[in-house]
This record gives sequence, C-alpha cells and structure tokens, in this order.
Amino acid sequence: MHTSPRILIVPGWRDSGPGHWQSLWAEQLPGAERVVQDDWLTPRREAWVRRLEETVLARPEPVVIVAHSLGCIATTHMGAQAAARVVGALLVAPADPERRAQLSDFAPAPCAPLPFRSVLVASSNDPFCPIRLAGAYARAWGSELVRLQNAGHVNVESGHGAWPLGLALLQSLTAGLEWSSPVESVQPAWA
Repeated sequence: MHTSPRILIVPGWRDSGPGHWQSLWAEQLPGAERVVQDDWLTPRREAWVRRLEETVLARPEPVVIVAHSLGCIATTHMGAQAAARVVGALLVAPADPERRAQLSDFAPAPCAPLPFRSVLVASSNDPFCPIRLAGAYARAWGSELVRLQNAGHVNVESGHGAWPLGLALLQSLTAGLEWSSPVESVQPAWA
C-alpha cells in the first residue's frame, strides 16, 4: 500500500506569522504538521536540529520538508537517521548564518549533497542571502534551483501570502516521489 508522505513545515528565525505562506499551508494542506521550536528568537543549532529530527522520526510515514530561511539550514544539519526518512524538501529563501550574529550557531552551512530530492527557491534580491550563495548551496546540496526575480525573502514583507507558485513547486516535488533512484541532473521546465 502506498503511503502519502507527511508534510513538515519548518519555519525559520522568529517563526512564520499568520499571513506567511507557511502558516497558510499548515492550515490548508491535509495532514501538514509544523515544527515548533522552543526559542524562536535566539536559535541554537543543537536544539533546533534535535526538535526537527524528533519530529521527522516520530512520523510513521515518509516526510516531505517545506523549509523557509533558517529552517533550510536546520534541515541540512539533520543527521543520517532522520534524513533517511525524508523523501523530498522544498527549501525556500535559505538564510546565510554567517551574515547575522543571531544565526551564527548554524554556521557554517553544510556543503554535502542531501540524500533526498530537493528544490531550492531563491530570489535575486533576498536581503538575507545573496543569489550567488543560494546557487552555491543548490550545487553543494544537489538541489534543483528555482530563481525568482525580485521576490525578496519570499515572505509576507515581500508580498508572498498564499504563494501559489510555491504550492505548484511542492506538488511537482511530491509528484515525483515514486522515483526510486536519484533525480538526473535535468533543468526543470519551470526554472
């Protein structure tokens, strides 16, 4: 019997507020679950990654991660046991933990390929992560890169509420989950 994956919403620093696409998706998507951190304001890598790993490992079904900002970096720091339960990840507007003192505990960002299919969405004018760094992350992690023009940090402040393009990217990611081998390096049609 085919089990559909559990969607795990992984917010970044300071959480995602009520109008944020992550919050809206958590309400809309059947069975979506939000990873809730104990301390949103002073993030510590060990605590954040442990909470994420516990949440992943507590699910009986495979997991698809939908991460934003620092949540992307926390996802890449997961250990092998939890990462083995992940079948895909949508990594949106990753943070640069080396640019902000509050996030420095997450630096350096891992540079090893992720053991699951991932799509990294980056904006040409993200104030928290230069597009060149996002491209370097995508290459290092083996992620398909989707470049958005002038989308800021892909959050409420940059005009991204429900964010239908993001939902379409998530659907394209989950539609390919029956693949049993790693994705060939092919430029997606929507990039």
